Amino acid sequence: MENPSLHSIHVHPLKAAGGIAPAEAAVEPWGLAGDRRWVLVDGMGRVVTQRQHPRMALAAAEPSPGGGLALSAPGRAPLTVTVPEPVRTTTVDIFGEKVEAVPADAAAHAWFSGHLGTDVTLVHLDDPARRRPVDLEYGRPGETVSFADGYPLLLTSLASLDALNSLVAQGEYAEEGPLPMNRFRPSVVVAGTGAWAEDSWRRIAIGEVTFRVVKMCGRCVVTTTDQGTGERGREPLRTLARHRRIGGELIFGQNLIPEGVGTVRVGDPVRVLEAADDPAVPGAAGVPGVPGAAERRYGNTGPLDAR
Repeated sequence: MENPSLHSIHVHPLKAAGGIAPAEAAVEPWGLAGDRRWVLVDGMGRVVTQRQHPRMALAAAEPSPGGGLALSAPGRAPLTVTVPEPVRTTTVDIFGEKVEAVPADAAAHAWFSGHLGTDVTLVHLDDPARRRPVDLEYGRPGETVSFADGYPLLLTSLASLDALNSLVAQGEYAEEGPLPMNRFRPSVVVAGTGAWAEDSWRRIAIGEVTFRVVKMCGRCVVTTTDQGTGERGREPLRTLARHRRIGGELIFGQNLIPEGVGTVRVGDPVRVLEAADDPAVPGAAGVPGVPGAAERRYGNTGPLDAR
C-alpha cells in the first residue's frame, strides 16, 4: 500500500541558479516563499536560463535577510544583493510574456556578466500578487506565478526517478546515469509512491496545504546539464523520448497550483484527494500512452520547462 510523504523541498531564489533544500517552506499563492523571485535578463529583456548558459548551474543563490540574495560561484568573490526599491521597473520577456520587474544594482549585473561572459541584468519580481498571471487555460482568474516557467510549483517523485534511471541504464548512454533529482529542479519531491503515480493525480494535499495538479511538465535541455559541473550530456532526454513522450513533449513531473497558503514540511503526509482512472501517459500504471486523453486533460505543454 502506498504511503506518500514529502521527501524534500527545494527553493531556488534565482531562476536557473543553485538553491537550497529547507526542512520547511511557506506556500504562497505564486509558489514557495522566496522561490524564483529573481531572474537574469539579456540586453533585449529576455530571460536568461541554463538553456542558453549552462554555467548558470555553477552559481549558487541563497536567500539573505529581507528577500535578498547571497551569491557565490567558482572564481568569483561572494556578493550579497539587497532587494531594490521599486523606483523604476524594466520589462522582462519570459517566453514571450511581458512582466515588469525591478533592476538590482550595478554590482550585481557586473558579477553575473563576469560569471557568464556576456552582459546580463539581475531583476527582482517585486509584486508577484499582480505582476504575472497563470495561463488561464490551466489556472483561474487571479492566480499568479513568480519567474517559474509557468506554474507555482513542480512536483516529482523518487519512484519515478528510480524508474527513469532504470530505463537510462538500458540505453545507449547508460554511463550518464544514474541521474540525480536536481536535474529536474523540482519544488517538492514525494516518497512512498509507485513509479509515475503522480501522472493520475488531479488534486492533492501536502500537510495542511491543498494543490490542484494542473499540467504535466514537458522537459528541455536543462535536464541534460550536470548541476555540479555545467556540462551537458544526452540523458535524460534520450530516454524520455523513448518512454515518456506525449503530445510532442518529454514528460517528467507535474505542475501544481496552490488552493491556499500554509507551510509544508519534510515528512508531511501527501494525500491524493482526486485522481484519474486513465492517466494515459507512457509508463503510468502500464498505460501504453494514448496522447488524445492526456492532451485533452493537459493541453500542449508549451515552452518546455526548465525551472
